Amino acid sequence: MIVLDASVLIAHLEVTDAHHQRATEVLLATAGEALGASPITLAEVFVGPARAGQLDRAAAAIEDLQVEAVPLGADAPARLAALRAETGLRMPDCCVLYAAQTANAALATFDDRLAAAATHHNLTVHTRHR
Repeated sequence: MIVLDASVLIAHLEVTDAHHQRATEVLLATAGEALGASPITLAEVFVGPARAGQLDRAAAAIEDLQVEAVPLGADAPARLAALRAETGLRMPDCCVLYAAQTANAALATFDDRLAAAATHHNLTVHTRHR
């Protein structure tokens, strides 16, 4: 499985996003792999479409990609707090890192700090350079 960061999903869904082509390249390069995301990541992805009255369209696109929600376990509060304290990442990024660790998965992101933290935690990071 490859856990997707909001940066990849938002760019994929929005053709005018500056990273849309990069997102397409990442998704094509990982074709055949199961895709996952934290429920917090999915909520973050859906904010813009919800504001624009396009939540159903965005949810259908995520479903078409077959992105599975990686559930937050009972240990999530303590593990997320520890990740935040250790890495200094924002909580949504900690949720991505937590989901990848929980699913024993690789991670796809355009966020350099998140990629570095994932590498530090021995996770494979998929990204396409600018």
